[in-house]
Amino acid sequence: MTHLAKLAVKSVVRTARQDPTMQRRQKLVAGIDEQLNVAAAALKGEDHQVKRKTWGKDEHGEKVLVDRMRKVRPWFFEQDGGWYVQCKYGNKVLALGKGNAVFVKTLKDVQGALGSLKGAVEAGELDDAIAVAAKRKSI
Repeated sequence: MTHLAKLAVKSVVRTARQDPTMQRRQKLVAGIDEQLNVAAAALKGEDHQVKRKTWGKDEHGEKVLVDRMRKVRPWFFEQDGGWYVQCKYGNKVLALGKGNAVFVKTLKDVQGALGSLKGAVEAGELDDAIAVAAKRKSI
């Protein structure tokens, strides 16, 4: 008796993974959620940091995987007597209609603007802008 005869062998066609548009939306929503945490930390006067795994050397000089804290850069900044909130996909700023930023008066309003952007992403209103930002330049 052969080894394959012991196994239940079937033919299968793998179904497609999730739609690329949905994957992009989820990536952007995760980024906006992170920015909501950054805005909450900014209201408290703190920096928001996350753990990242990086390679470093231990006391014996061997390469090991270590946790390091990394500061998250905010998508919002103060200018012109208020706060501008941008929506980024990777390192590219998304076009939001006629401009590329939302203007709010106070730092407290930044979280509301981020929440509105999150709703727009989930509703698919920024799919075209995300597709443009996700497209790689040809060399």
